[in-house]
Amino acid sequence: MSTPELIRIVSRDSPMALAQVERVRAELAVLHPGIRTEVIPVKTTGDKWMGDLSQVEGKGAFTKEVDAALVAGEADLAVHCVKDVPADRPLPAGTTFAAFLKRDDIRDALIHPDGLTLDQLPAGTRIGTSSVRRIAQLAASHPHLDCVPMRGNANRRLDKLAAGEAGALLLALSGLERIGRTDVITEILSAEVMCPPIGAGILALQCREGDTDLIDTVSGLGDPDTHREATAERMFLHVLQGHCNSPIAGYATAERSGDLSLRACVFTPDGKTVLNAHEWAGPLDPATLGTSVAVALLRQGARDLIDSIAH
Repeated sequence: MSTPELIRIVSRDSPMALAQVERVRAELAVLHPGIRTEVIPVKTTGDKWMGDLSQVEGKGAFTKEVDAALVAGEADLAVHCVKDVPADRPLPAGTTFAAFLKRDDIRDALIHPDGLTLDQLPAGTRIGTSSVRRIAQLAASHPHLDCVPMRGNANRRLDKLAAGEAGALLLALSGLERIGRTDVITEILSAEVMCPPIGAGILALQCREGDTDLIDTVSGLGDPDTHREATAERMFLHVLQGHCNSPIAGYATAERSGDLSLRACVFTPDGKTVLNAHEWAGPLDPATLGTSVAVALLRQGARDLIDSIAH
């Protein structure tokens, strides 16, 4: 294997995305001290558009420009949040995932200026979030709360909260950890209270398929358990063929024993219908587990539920 002297890393240009790149650079420096890295930040459609994502290609809006730079040879390595990478279609032709970094926390966090917990919020409290996953689950568990659309990076949303545009926020705990803002957290919600998105807390490294030396170089950053979890979750989402307005949630867990499980849910936007499935892999490989859980939900009517939601 020939180790590259320089790796050009492309990423979204948000503070959180750049913090994620710094984690990759730091881990690469430990594994391969002689490698130089260069960061190529790009602004994606999803970062520029503050409206409904379904109007700008859904989740692909956060990856299209990053992928384009990689495919065009303007960069060598892309860093993605797995939750932002569409699973209903293949990766761009000629690219592959080279590694999934060790998973961060999958849970959501509540931020309230006066320190109230979710169960303490009075009726009519306005929760800032544009996530259909969060909105559906709040509608099911806390129907007395109101959700108001709020997009933008985490720092921008915190500024909007301070300006009174909402009474509380829901943000990913891993994201707050990455930008050093855990000080604002009021309550960390369990995955049972707020089921996370597919791919929560996972960073993926994407390369061109032909760059075998680079793939060999960065694959050492990968975590085997996270790879199994990501594979199960993404296959689950691929089989379901959900869209950006589909309230779908789920997470796989690799136990120390080696056992792998996948718990997943599909909701109606109003939270009045919730489909659940939870299976253990046993002898199944991760992709087969993801398929099996998706089929279990399809048997419960997930296809009609997903297709009935406008997108």
